[in-house]
Amino acid sequence: MSKLNESKKQYNDIEIPSELEQLVSKSIQTVKMEQKKPSFKKLGIGIAAAAAIFVASVNMSPALAQSLSTVPILGSIIQVVSVQEIIIEEDTYNADLKVPNITGLTNKELENSLNEKYIAENKVLYEGFQKEMEALKEVGGGNLGVVSTYEVVTDTDEILSISRYEANIVGSSSTTMRTDTIDKKNEILITLPSLFKDNGYIDAISNYIKDEMAKEMEADETIMYWIASEEEIGFETIRPDQTFSITADHKLTISFDKYEVAPGSMGVITFEIPSGIIKEELISDYYIR
Repeated sequence: MSKLNESKKQYNDIEIPSELEQLVSKSIQTVKMEQKKPSFKKLGIGIAAAAAIFVASVNMSPALAQSLSTVPILGSIIQVVSVQEIIIEEDTYNADLKVPNITGLTNKELENSLNEKYIAENKVLYEGFQKEMEALKEVGGGNLGVVSTYEVVTDTDEILSISRYEANIVGSSSTTMRTDTIDKKNEILITLPSLFKDNGYIDAISNYIKDEMAKEMEADETIMYWIASEEEIGFETIRPDQTFSITADHKLTISFDKYEVAPGSMGVITFEIPSGIIKEELISDYYIR
């Protein structure tokens, strides 16, 4: 049996456990046990064929995708794959949880800490969903739904930004977004405060966002933001841990969860910050230009 077919069989033979922690741990252990690195000669395929298999495999077999990451030519392509997807469909109770996994960093301490965090986030969601589902069943039933997914928002030679979304999909649904931004060359996690000399950036960015909110509302009466004033409670300043990302063209974006600064109908809201208004606050123009 070829190495490729063997990897497919190993993935298809993986049993889905009842608990998220067991499921994720088993997927990770399967990958760690892959000691032999396949080569193109052993697989008997050319570069074009390998690329086709790679595209298909990431979607249908995360374990196979991680196995292929050991191939030198493909290794640099693989940044984030799904460890596993948990789907629960039981009458009016629905959950769809995707667990991302970052691969390819030589800084294993950073790689492991991020992946462990993603596992923990989904474990909390899974256990919370199970508890709420059982509580609803005890009082006669109800509707319950939760979704977690992720998106690679930036992937360049320098930057990897991965956003994770958690959404309650029943009733007045809520959505939260968390983003990690990694310096791929230096293999460090970038935080918002680490980009700036001091806390002066908070007022600079916050004032710009409030001005943009006011302009959007003036231009379109269907748009509504909650801006703090003497009469109203609302958005005043961003937090030091505000969700942010760095785009492929080195621009800073700031994001707000659903309901954080506006009605739920506007969803997750993101503002791109002009580099000119924060230029004097930046430590350097290495990340933001």
